[in-house]
Amino acid sequence: MYTTEPNNEHLEDKNMQSSTTPQILKASDSKPEETQETILSKTEETKPQVEKKSSCPPQGTLNETITNGVMLFMLWCVTWSLSGPEALPGGSLFGLLIIFYSAIIGGELLEVIKMPSVPQLPPLLGMLLAGFTVRNVPFLSDIVHLSNTLSSTLRNTALTVVLVQAGLGLDPQALKHLKGVCLRLSMGPCLIEACSAAVISHFLMNFPWQWGFLLGFVLGAVSPAVVVPSMLHLQEEGYGVEKGIPTLLIAASSLDDILAITGFNTCLSIVFSSGDILSNVLSSFRDILIGVLVGAVLGMFVRFFPSRDQRKLPVKRAFLLLSMCVSAVLGGHRIGMNAAGGLCTLVLSFIAGNGWSKEKIKVQKIIGTAWNIFQPLLFGLVGAEVSVISLQSNAIGICVTTLSLALLVRISFTFVLTCFTGFKFKEKIFIALSWMPKATVQAVLGPLALERARISAPHLEPYSRDVMTMAFLAILITAPNGAVIIGILGPKVLTRCDPSKMKVELSELELH
Repeated sequence: MYTTEPNNEHLEDKNMQSSTTPQILKASDSKPEETQETILSKTEETKPQVEKKSSCPPQGTLNETITNGVMLFMLWCVTWSLSGPEALPGGSLFGLLIIFYSAIIGGELLEVIKMPSVPQLPPLLGMLLAGFTVRNVPFLSDIVHLSNTLSSTLRNTALTVVLVQAGLGLDPQALKHLKGVCLRLSMGPCLIEACSAAVISHFLMNFPWQWGFLLGFVLGAVSPAVVVPSMLHLQEEGYGVEKGIPTLLIAASSLDDILAITGFNTCLSIVFSSGDILSNVLSSFRDILIGVLVGAVLGMFVRFFPSRDQRKLPVKRAFLLLSMCVSAVLGGHRIGMNAAGGLCTLVLSFIAGNGWSKEKIKVQKIIGTAWNIFQPLLFGLVGAEVSVISLQSNAIGICVTTLSLALLVRISFTFVLTCFTGFKFKEKIFIALSWMPKATVQAVLGPLALERARISAPHLEPYSRDVMTMAFLAILITAPNGAVIIGILGPKVLTRCDPSKMKVELSELELH
């Protein structure tokens, strides 16, 4: 009897060796193939990149720059073909296009400039400085001339777009759950800064009381163009979300602007009227009542017309909203009811947007596109109104002093208003300091007094020029500093929550 186990084990060993050998060879052979494939794939990936760099026609940033330049040039060509001499040097349309181009370039340059550990400065600052440069550079100032009527119409249209954005941006739920502290922040700082600026300008700048309060309401508005993007960035990162600080400041900024614009229009009618103060105040309340009633009626109309079953619904809604609001603002100025148009715009856009619910986001995007066009025009025109030659030697120092003192009062009072609201000490400091940037409303309201003085009361032009200078300095000083303070101080003093895990409901916030 033979034992076959050792022989079988020996054969199994041979079979295993023979079976594993080709696998090892196969594996070893596959490595060079894989490396060869990876090398080929890398060369294939890098080959198009090399071709892109040396491609003709150019691609990427260079192609975009050339395209934008040609589009701007063709815009001038179309303007010249339609208007003729007005689009040539010395004409109003030529000056408008130069300011528009310069403001766009200034905003783009400010976005390109990035400093380490410093937040991005708002582009509106570059637009403002571009208009100021066009006005004060000798060669450009000789060929750039603007019609006062055209400049006024464009600024009022920009004001309309700002008010529409403010009305659509009001969140009824946020106002309902944050109504106590929101109302305090939207009304208290604006009123206290307006009063303090009136007192300080009366004694430092020899302003009459009515001009002092007009200046105060110009300075009293906070800028949503600076505050809202900064707060949205903090909200996306999760800073202050637990206590609703970004939501609070976004909602209060719109109400703050409404109060400032209403107060300014009331003071403007008092300054440039010949009647007594009581009749002027009563006429202002009449304009406010008419504006609210007309805005409510038109808002209910736009809320249901066009109906939801129509095509291109957001475009039609945006067109009706803008056309009605522009007609209300410009028409109100023509018939002498300055306060009615602004309030009509706010009430109209708020009621209509509240009825559209979530669908108003698409309308807001269209309005935002319109703002992208009017923003460089607005800040470029404001910068072009300020002339270095017309400024007195001590005017800038007095204006900066007045602005600084009024701003200090505002920051201190804002800190006091945030007490007993459940915020920590460092959060109160952040809210007070982030409530200082000024830009959009100052750019809109600052030139209005100068425009009215040129038309109806030339003897009041020195006061209106000082108001214009104060508005310019307020934007120049507070907009970049406010953006930097919010960007640096926010992540350091606000409590951070993971935005992907944290879902805040405003009903749970214990703010009173």
